Amino acid sequence: MAFISSGYNPDKPMSDRITDIGPQKFDQFYPPVIAANKGKWLYHEILEPGILVHVSETGDEVYTIRVGGCRFMSVTHVREMCAIADKHCDGYLRFTTRNNIEFMVDSKEKVEPLKQDLAGRKFAGGSQKFPIGGTGAGVTNIVHTQGWIHCHTPATDASGTVKATMDALFDQFTDMKLPAKVRVSMACCLNMCGAVHCSDIAILGYHRKPPMIDTEYIDKMCELPLAVAACPTAAIKPAKVEFKGKKLNSVSVKNERCMYCGNCYTMCPSMPLADTEGDGIVLMAGGKISNRISMPKFSKVVVAFIPNEQPRWPTMTETIKRMVDAYSNDANKYERMGDWAERIGWERFFDKCGLEFTHHLIDDFRDAAYYTWRQSTQFKF
Repeated sequence: MAFISSGYNPDKPMSDRITDIGPQKFDQFYPPVIAANKGKWLYHEILEPGILVHVSETGDEVYTIRVGGCRFMSVTHVREMCAIADKHCDGYLRFTTRNNIEFMVDSKEKVEPLKQDLAGRKFAGGSQKFPIGGTGAGVTNIVHTQGWIHCHTPATDASGTVKATMDALFDQFTDMKLPAKVRVSMACCLNMCGAVHCSDIAILGYHRKPPMIDTEYIDKMCELPLAVAACPTAAIKPAKVEFKGKKLNSVSVKNERCMYCGNCYTMCPSMPLADTEGDGIVLMAGGKISNRISMPKFSKVVVAFIPNEQPRWPTMTETIKRMVDAYSNDANKYERMGDWAERIGWERFFDKCGLEFTHHLIDDFRDAAYYTWRQSTQFKF
């Protein structure tokens, strides 16, 4: 009734709209050349790593320079990007879903000055602020989760592991010399808000110990029924515990049921999960979302555990670099990492990548749906 009384017309939902809830309509922010040619693009090409051209049936062209960005950006960094866009691109820029920044211009003559400006901007330590690349058969930015900066249940850091990994793979970001694109993703715990389950290479934070219980404070700080209900595997149940001669309300954890997800800690701060020795990293490989050539694949665990070695995570980065190099040297053109592993066999994949195989890595998950459901939307002609 509130909508009706305010004059809301469901047939014209944008008419007389006065609310500022939600984002503004995206097409307000199109560069003029893109707005004028929407739906008219004929083709696009990658001219060199990081530089693309889109050509319209009207003859208009859009040249895009893609540069690497980070997920957590300072206001100063964003302001500098906006200043570059004001100087070269009439104020327009865009972000890709993997946190790359794209500067777009409408003529070829504007590309070189923009390219030189971006290449000339460096941090005080000498590294590039806006490295050009991330296109085609190479490595683009790593999507990642919150890590130690913002999240309460991480098993490892996100920004640190991604920075260290991209430093090791920087040549593959600025070149396009791999057999096909390689997508690297990072999630700092098994809840996977980073969705790493379909990536060529996935970095996954992993807890190995059940939550600890702060018996003294748990009944004072937590709604115990919420902590019990939050567990997806029913590993938590109410318990009475004696502490300093008093009977206190608490919970107990059935360790063999616990999957170390941290849901209980979300509901109850007196059940912390983080542990210096128990937390670390799992590496996965072979996943993809693309339908091209073969159907989408889930990533498979290829390294069961790597301890946290902050700030540079040398074991993790060396392992990932070894995997990418082995793939680069042995895969056929257009072959994604999972396709390469399936062609040569996973046993040889482990051998070529110098990875140790253990019984923990055997992929033995099967259920009735595996045999009965259509597993792909891929079309084969």
